[in-house]
Amino acid sequence: MRQVYFDHLAATPLLPEALEAMLPFFHEFFGNPSSLHRHGLRVRDALSSARVQVAGLINAASPEEIFFTSGGTEAANLAIKGVAYANQRRGTHLVVSAVEHPSVLQSVEFLEKQGFTCTRVAVDSLGRVDPAAVESAVTDQTVLIGLHLANHDVGTIQPVAEVGRIAAEKGIAYFVDASTSGGWLPIDVQAIGANLLSLAPHRFYGPKGVGVLYRNRRARLVSIQHGGVQEGGRRAGTENVPAIVGAGVAAGIAARELATRRAHTGRLQQRLWEGLRASVPYIRLSGPEPGPGRIPTNLNLSTEFIEGEGQLLLCDLNGIAVASGSSCVSKSLKISHVLGAIGLDHALAQGNLILSLGKDNTDEDVDYFIEVFAGKVVKKLRSMSPMWDEFERGLIDSVIAPRGQGRTFGERASSLSGKKA
Repeated sequence: MRQVYFDHLAATPLLPEALEAMLPFFHEFFGNPSSLHRHGLRVRDALSSARVQVAGLINAASPEEIFFTSGGTEAANLAIKGVAYANQRRGTHLVVSAVEHPSVLQSVEFLEKQGFTCTRVAVDSLGRVDPAAVESAVTDQTVLIGLHLANHDVGTIQPVAEVGRIAAEKGIAYFVDASTSGGWLPIDVQAIGANLLSLAPHRFYGPKGVGVLYRNRRARLVSIQHGGVQEGGRRAGTENVPAIVGAGVAAGIAARELATRRAHTGRLQQRLWEGLRASVPYIRLSGPEPGPGRIPTNLNLSTEFIEGEGQLLLCDLNGIAVASGSSCVSKSLKISHVLGAIGLDHALAQGNLILSLGKDNTDEDVDYFIEVFAGKVVKKLRSMSPMWDEFERGLIDSVIAPRGQGRTFGERASSLSGKKA
């Protein structure tokens, strides 16, 4: 059976070059970077080299602006809470989009319980935020604006440079979450005006267990983790040296290969969507069409009349790895907040799959997926689906391509629920 991996948003395989660079720091160069002897100096030098490599990926002005954390989630927590606490005498209001990653939204919710307030700016049907709406949300109490570069669910690329100009004009700290897009989209923190930016190396062929927070000197930030002076006093705790070394190598290679990777995955993304649209009736793409408005690695698909979990499991049985919802929320039975925010019908949101491509995927992978998904997965699940049976008998209608034969499944379910109430 052919094995196809289309879940690169959850994790990418570690680059051989990164693994090779990491191995000596598990045994030969085992010192603590805070130690003053030669063993500590050796690993401190390795951390410095990794900062240089990561700084190059995002065009940071100085390697000293790079801080290492345990992952993208911790980096987002540090950025949001650290800025909020550092500026609370000036104001206690934050502005983010309604479709941020859970690490951002839950950090905001935590702060709201402590007296902070937040405006969550709505997005359009493609998941894009309007910079004018962000500007309108700002008050004289606003201390932070947060926006992701590319959406973790629907792949929409946000107008981060435009929002950055608004933040700069108003003197407000600006955090960009690039944990989905780092290593796949060009990032210039100086050009987009980001004061803070997060990265997740395990999404661009680095190791898990390490994250990056860029923070320029203009952003006031206090530590939210205490007990040491590591990472310039911003993040206490002994550094994960092997992972940081691997992240640096992955960042350096990503910078060199960025254009090639984008072109390759973008072509496969287009081939995949065109093939699925031609082969599977009643399928919908959420977010922009493949092209400049969408990250080239992501397709978010809803196949009507069948559920996402069943699709995922049948794909897995046929050697294909995909995701049904974000890896950070897929254990929940709730639909993605992103799909809700763009107004996707609840029934379609439940039939959702996320396909995320990588640099090593091939045309053959794409063609195999189309064949299996259309011929085995969708066909089998619809043959077992009461919704599909009712649709074929004219009892319910399609949301994606209505035939004018009555209410949709979601409308009928809402009606029945209202009668029971």
